[in-house]
Amino acid sequence: MIATLQCTVIDCPDPAALAAFYGEILGWRVDGSDPEWATLTAEDGRKLAFQLAPDHQPPRWPDPAHPQQIHLDFDVETRADAERAQRELIELGATFLHDSGGERSGFRVFNDPAGHPFCICYGQTEPS
Repeated sequence: MIATLQCTVIDCPDPAALAAFYGEILGWRVDGSDPEWATLTAEDGRKLAFQLAPDHQPPRWPDPAHPQQIHLDFDVETRADAERAQRELIELGATFLHDSGGERSGFRVFNDPAGHPFCICYGQTEPS
C-alpha cells in the first residue's frame, strides 16, 4: 500500500450548500465554515468534501458529450424506501432523472443541486 484515502472531493459552485444537501441524505456533520471548501464527516471518520469551482460545468447524464465525471450511489432497502427517498430528495433540491424500473432491486438516478448525478439503489444489499 502506498497511501490511504483521505476523502473524495467534488467540485461545485457552492460548497456549503452542496455539503448541506448531502449532509441531509447521510446524516453526517457538515463543516461549511470555509467559503471555498466544505466537509462532511461521518461518526466513523469517513469524509466527503466539496470544493469551490466557480466555472463548474455540470455533467448532463446520460449525454456522453458531457460525462458524469463521478457519481455517488446510496443504498436503501426496498423500492418503497426509494420512493420515500425520492420525495425527500426532491424537497432538498434534487432533480429526478431515471428509474430503472426494477420491482425488487434497481436504482433511481437524480441530479444534485449542482448537477452531479447520483443514485438511490434499492434491494441490492442484505436487509439490516
